[in-house]
Amino acid sequence: MDREMTNADLKLTRDTGLGTSSSPSLPQDVCQGPTWHQFVLKLACTGFILLALTIIGLRVSVIFLKQKSSTEKSSVDVQEKRNETTEKSSLLKCPMNWYPFQERCLFFSHTNNPWSDSLAHCFTQESSLLLIQNQEELVLISNLTDNSLLFWIGLKFILPEKKWKWINGSFLNSNILQITGETKENSCAYLSSAKVVSEYCETENNWICQKELKSIRNKGCPDS
Repeated sequence: MDREMTNADLKLTRDTGLGTSSSPSLPQDVCQGPTWHQFVLKLACTGFILLALTIIGLRVSVIFLKQKSSTEKSSVDVQEKRNETTEKSSLLKCPMNWYPFQERCLFFSHTNNPWSDSLAHCFTQESSLLLIQNQEELVLISNLTDNSLLFWIGLKFILPEKKWKWINGSFLNSNILQITGETKENSCAYLSSAKVVSEYCETENNWICQKELKSIRNKGCPDS
């Protein structure tokens, strides 16, 4: 009987040792990460994709706006050039009895008046008696006139300075224009055959009015 108990103890011992030495199987979820880790990873990937798409969309929008702005600017520039061309064209037109000369309209009278009355007539036409800047202009304007006529211009001898003074307030530069004839009190200048001549201001002569085109801006020169 003791032998039977011994055998039974040995068998129980073997069974218990075998059970103890074998490794228990691990649950399958242990080999995988927590579920919230996977959710965060997917959320991060989704956010990155959305950010990339947003950046691409912004770049496309910027390019489109630049192209639109460039197109609008070109359109404005073209329109401004058209307006400028139209304006210049209209400024270069002088009405009947007025003649274009450089950037001015010139009027040559067909009647005679003293210098002061000639000055007043030009004033009523929103113009002034002719101002000559240099010898070249003198020759060019003389070629437009009848050389048999005398034309008052906007130049008068002033006391007490005893100098020739243009009606715009500037004094005559004798190195540019020379005055022919006697210079004395109450002397005015007229144009004849490419010469500027001194004459008594009460003498009746023709006259020349001028109007600066840039000062009238699309109105043209008035009919006289």
